[in-house]
Amino acid sequence: MAEVVTDKTFEEETKDGLVLVDFWATWCGPCRMQAPILEQLSEELDEDELKIVKLDVDENPATAQKFGIMSIPTLLFKKDGQVVKQVAGVHTKDQLKAIVAELA
Repeated sequence: MAEVVTDKTFEEETKDGLVLVDFWATWCGPCRMQAPILEQLSEELDEDELKIVKLDVDENPATAQKFGIMSIPTLLFKKDGQVVKQVAGVHTKDQLKAIVAELA
């Protein structure tokens, strides 16, 4: 299950290890398509391998603006607090696993 983060908790929750941040909104159809794929990924990978968090861009505009999020869903990968990759649009579980392997 992906953890929900806010503008206030974002830095603390994404500073250690490999973290996938799902920038989404409740009204976004593609975001609703991406959500179950991220759930499957979180069930298959240990949090040691990948931590998945969700940030609602409508409720937390400061973080979305800081990272220049222009379209959603956008998936941001941070490793030890540094942004290492950013992809937009819906991605399959296999595509995401390949990114995780590349960044591990």
